[in-house]
Formats: sequence, C-alpha cells, structure tokens
Amino acid sequence: MPKFSANLSFLYQDLPFLDRFGAAAKDGFRALEYLGPYAEPKEKVAEALQASGLKQALFNVPSGDWAAGERGIACLPDRIEEFRSGVSLALDYAEALACEQVNVISGLVPRGPDLGTLEEVLVENLKYAAQRCADAGIKLLIEPINLRDIPGFFLSTTDHAERILEKVGSDNLYIQYDFYHMQIMQGDLIPTFTRLEDRIAHVQIADNPGRNEPGTGEINYGFVLSELDRLGYDGWVGCEYKPKAGTSEGLGWMNPYRK
Repeated sequence: MPKFSANLSFLYQDLPFLDRFGAAAKDGFRALEYLGPYAEPKEKVAEALQASGLKQALFNVPSGDWAAGERGIACLPDRIEEFRSGVSLALDYAEALACEQVNVISGLVPRGPDLGTLEEVLVENLKYAAQRCADAGIKLLIEPINLRDIPGFFLSTTDHAERILEKVGSDNLYIQYDFYHMQIMQGDLIPTFTRLEDRIAHVQIADNPGRNEPGTGEINYGFVLSELDRLGYDGWVGCEYKPKAGTSEGLGWMNPYRK
C-alpha cells in the first residue's frame, strides 16, 4: 500500500505554511515534504510537525533565490561556498525534524561556463554533500526535472542522473524519481523505475498535462501505484501537484488507498 506524503509547497495553498501540517494530517496523509522550511525557525517547524503526528519525508537543500527565478545552485561555479553552507543548514533542520533524506536541486545552465565545467562543479559539490549527509545518517538525493516547466535546467533525464551518480561514486547518493517530470522528458515510466529501483529513494506524482491530481491526465496512476507495490517500493510517494479545485476537495483519487 503506498505511503503518501503531502507536498506543502503545492497543496493547501490557502493556508499559512505551518497550518498546512494539521490539514494534511486531517486528510489522511502520513508524511510531509516541501521545497524548504527555512523561512520558519526550525523549532516552530518541529513543533508543527510534532502536533500533526506526521513524518518529515523530505525537503530540499537551500536552492538560491527561488522567488527571483533561481532553481538551485549546485552546478554553479561561483556559488560553491553558498551551496556548502546550505548543506550545513539543511542538516541542522533535518536533525530537528528527524528527516532522513534531503534533495539537491542542481540549477539552471548559466551563461559562460561550458556544460563540462558545470558537471564537474555539481559532482564535486555532491561528493561533499553525500559525505556530510552520510556522517549524519541522512540520504542525499538529486532530481531530474523537465525542461518544459523549467527551461535550461541542468539535470533533466535519468540517464544524466545515472552519469552523475557514477561520477560521484558514493553509496549515499540517490535519485528522486518524479513520474510527472519523467513522463514529459522520456516516458517509459515503470521500466525505467524498475531498472533504477535500487538507486531511487523517493518518488513524486502529478498527472500530465497540467500537473494536477492523479486521474486528471494521461498517466495511469492505478497501474503505476500497483506496480510500486508489486516491486516492493517502501518509500514515500510525494504528492507534488497543483489541485484543480482545492486540496481536500480533490483527494477522491486517494480513497482506494486510505484504509
């Protein structure tokens, strides 16, 4: 039976951030995730999490100025020290929230440096972060993201993610596999997941087109979720989608899995 995690950067947008925790628990989610908790003191986030009774499934290492259009800094040659400071901050929050995994957003391709240089920077940053996370007992993840939603994103396919994992050479670096992103970029969702299952630590779902609830588009999530069960995937399934008409009102797709 899949274990669903509510992505609070997408769901319950009508509520203040910390109020979303209790709303997710009331609707039957078992865990939480989001882009990052850093706008709130870790103590307040931990208090809201404890009150909700939910687990902290995942959040991202600080990813630059999201509001200004940045989408990660891990591949940027002029942001190495900022990235590594962000790893320390992420681990500080992860300890407070008993979170067992954090995700790195690689960043947009900037003008100037060639792609080989960007890959070298990303690999070295991930070597550093993977070891820091391993020392803290936390898994480190990277996420391929589609180029339609985020044009110019550096890491956009599982093939590229595999190459990065090989270059980093750490047994503490994994893939976050978002079915929505990968449907747009490459399709062949379950065969790809099956091949990479040992290197996937977290999955996320949304339908396509529209990035709305499962059941609103072309991805057969009844089949996808049953295959995850059949394959023995026991990680969290992050619900990172845009509700069409309100989060709670659109959760009918979850009914078969609530028991």
